[in-house]
Amino acid sequence: MSRETSRIASIRANMKIDKTNRPGRTERVTGGYAKSGSSVPPPAADAAQPVSASVLGIPEDEFTPRVRDAIMTLMHEVDRLRREVEQARVKLDDMARTADQDMLLPILNRRAFVREITRFTSFADRYKTSSSVIYIDLNNFKTVNDAHGHAAGDAVLRHVSDLILGQIRDSDVLARLGGDEFGVILAHVTVEQAQRKGANLAKALRDHPPLVDGNPVPLSFSYGVYELRAGETPDTIMHEADRAMYAQKRSQP
Repeated sequence: MSRETSRIASIRANMKIDKTNRPGRTERVTGGYAKSGSSVPPPAADAAQPVSASVLGIPEDEFTPRVRDAIMTLMHEVDRLRREVEQARVKLDDMARTADQDMLLPILNRRAFVREITRFTSFADRYKTSSSVIYIDLNNFKTVNDAHGHAAGDAVLRHVSDLILGQIRDSDVLARLGGDEFGVILAHVTVEQAQRKGANLAKALRDHPPLVDGNPVPLSFSYGVYELRAGETPDTIMHEADRAMYAQKRSQP
């Protein structure tokens, strides 16, 4: 190899390629003898291109006071609409809860109870589990209203509601079906287990009667039990439970 060829090869070995990724920058070959961190400024062609800022698609150089005011007004309007939507959602939730709640007692009403029967029936069908309904009717409740007034009757209904709630689980459902009638849905419970629960609830009411003017008012109820079955409508289920309740009522002395 000649001396000239060796010199060219040495120069090529000491050369490096600068591949700095900047917009519009091309590869630049620099000599290997240049030191890193050199203060030599890059060629004018390598200067960074100016970046134009924009908000909502409006370039920064068009941000006149009038444009800024318009944008601020728009943003305030968006915030106001967000608050109104949230308030409407809260009101709708409250209305839904009110529509499902009994007018007197803090439990579900008949409409919501029917919906829950549909839900539990579907659940029982899908997962092959048992759930049962207890249909409860207070005995001789009219005499309480006649003897003590409707305010006392309302207090008795609250007592019965509180007593049942204290005897069932959070996964169960209690509703007032109308007047002095209550319905209970017992989740994952067979009809035999529901019969025992009904008997226990009746005993609890006998053992803890409501008080009117500080005096206990003897009270009892009749109940009917029916197991939820796939394919049956809520009307059928409630009718069968109601029929079982009246059968028990007629059998009592």
